[in-house]
Amino acid sequence: MSNYDCRDIQAFSGVMVFCEQREGVMNQTSFELLSEGRKLADDLGVDLWGLLLGSGVEELAKQPGGYGADKVFVVDDPLLEPYTTDAYTKVITEVVKEKRPEILLIGATNLGRDLGPRIAARLHTGLTADATHLDIDTKKYMDFLAEASNLDLTKGKWNMEDKGLKMTRPAFGGHLMATIICPRFRPQMSTVRPGVLACAEFDAAKAETVTVEPLKVPLAESDIRAKVLEVVKETKEIVDLIGAEVIVSVGGGISKDVEGGLKLAEELAEAFGGGVVGASRAVVDAGWLPSDRQVGQTGKTVRPRIYVALGISGAIQHKAGMQDSEYIIAVNSNPDAPIFEAADYAISGDLYKVVPLMIEALKEV
Repeated sequence: MSNYDCRDIQAFSGVMVFCEQREGVMNQTSFELLSEGRKLADDLGVDLWGLLLGSGVEELAKQPGGYGADKVFVVDDPLLEPYTTDAYTKVITEVVKEKRPEILLIGATNLGRDLGPRIAARLHTGLTADATHLDIDTKKYMDFLAEASNLDLTKGKWNMEDKGLKMTRPAFGGHLMATIICPRFRPQMSTVRPGVLACAEFDAAKAETVTVEPLKVPLAESDIRAKVLEVVKETKEIVDLIGAEVIVSVGGGISKDVEGGLKLAEELAEAFGGGVVGASRAVVDAGWLPSDRQVGQTGKTVRPRIYVALGISGAIQHKAGMQDSEYIIAVNSNPDAPIFEAADYAISGDLYKVVPLMIEALKEV
């Protein structure tokens, strides 16, 4: 694209979401991004596009429409299966140069974190990594600040006509929230943390009527420097924290009897009707539970219906990953534990005495 110029802001329009799939299954984060992308596109008065890459992925092409996409671009090529950084980076970069969206969103998954910086570098634009909040409308952004910060919004001048993307992400270990803008270059790019954005209900009618446009992007084996010789899957129990309705998380408070504490957490999760067990960073660092169970700033962001924190002090990094849960129940022997600030129900006591009573009460119900 010899006439592509990232500084020609007026040449860009539309919101594009990279729809990540693995082995023919769309990543849940893609649906979250499409749902949020729909809101951003409506605020801008532009179309929302999905971008789907892979081999034999035609059957997935309608799915983004059910979450708000007006059009889905599909690049189907045998060289896109399995995933390789070189192939996906080249294809996405070429599609963006051709279609010129003003916003490009990618999930901050392992794959997305690999792709995002490479694509941004090739497009000569900026990238906000691991964003947790997105806004176009300045009034909506101010409402977000009023709820999420202690800033005095009466100070300074606000440009209420500004239609730039405001990308908010945690900084300095979660102690600060930074809002990043990209006023001089396009597209405005962000990788977005899984689980932080609400997912809309799937609309089957819109999925059926969405426009699917196949694209041909020149791709040769010589473009791919790393060859995937074999994919070996580790056999282990898979726990879906992000999609769970009930999560019972354990913290450093189980240190006096780790095995007993984990057993109580599992029994409580089961008593709630099939919940799952999560953990704070302290538990993961100690090796008591694997890293895929970690909730928090450096773990997973979750929004369950019920979140139970057992023996978790409530550091800001942990609260950042679970504070949007519908109901939060905290059990801690320290009556001044920070976790109680976020809790709907706070129980000050020894979890080894409190949890058995909770399990018994749930069983009776």
